[in-house]
Amino acid sequence: MIGPTDILHGKILIVDDQEANVALLEQMLLGAGYTQVFSTHDPAKVCELHLTYRYDLILLDLQMPVMDGFQVMENLKQVETEGYLPVLVITAQPGHKLRALKAGAKDFISKPLDLAEVLIRVHNMLEVRLLHLETKRLCERIQAEQKVSERLLLNVLPASIAERLQGRPPIVAGSFTETVTESYAEVTVLFADLMAFTAFAEGASADVLMGVLDAIATRFDNGGFPTDISRTRTIGNAYLASIGLTDQVTDHTVQSAHKALDIIEAVDRFNERSRYKLKLRIGLDTGEEATGVVGRRKITYDL
Repeated sequence: MIGPTDILHGKILIVDDQEANVALLEQMLLGAGYTQVFSTHDPAKVCELHLTYRYDLILLDLQMPVMDGFQVMENLKQVETEGYLPVLVITAQPGHKLRALKAGAKDFISKPLDLAEVLIRVHNMLEVRLLHLETKRLCERIQAEQKVSERLLLNVLPASIAERLQGRPPIVAGSFTETVTESYAEVTVLFADLMAFTAFAEGASADVLMGVLDAIATRFDNGGFPTDISRTRTIGNAYLASIGLTDQVTDHTVQSAHKALDIIEAVDRFNERSRYKLKLRIGLDTGEEATGVVGRRKITYDL
């Protein structure tokens, strides 16, 4: 969330060819507690400065020689490619207000300057700008996490299902996509349980618990796996249980037995180098059929 301190730390650029106007605005803003107030008398430098420092707000005078505020805004559009100009124009001409808003300015201040009006409009503009940037960062983070989640999911699915899932049409509101399924005539499921681990976890700190899980996972990773099947993947260090299904293999019972021995060896190696003595329980079960299902609107996998 954007707080008062964030707003007061917003980067502000004052653009005016009149030194007296710049000094007055600086005095107003610094007196109100703003900590990053910059200025320039040369409108031709605004784009270069903004490209370098990415100001949160630009206080822009419209009436300047050589290059007026309207031309400055046109140049800024080449820098702010998303179309959001953080510009608050300053003008003494009533007819320029509507033109400035149409040109991309987000608000205006009338001359002669009124202290209360300046501070309110600057505060509101900075709040909106910072919220806009925060929302953009949040959306980018969510999109990145969604890509990671889908990539992890595709990694733990059998290759045949993953390929079909990647080729599915995009989900459209009010519609459904194909349900993806695979079935196996016979599979072997391996169960591995750290005995009394819940009690151990309840009595250990978060750092100790994460360290133990990471240590076991690391030793298991280094235990070696057959090269002709996909290795079991663990999503994060918070838990060791994961679905690591492979496509059909003929000697699945033998492979499962070897995997069980790998797990036992990994826990034994951990116990040798740790003051914790964990006990392991292993189970193997062979069934006639297992089916993988990927939901239509929300991706799930079941065995």
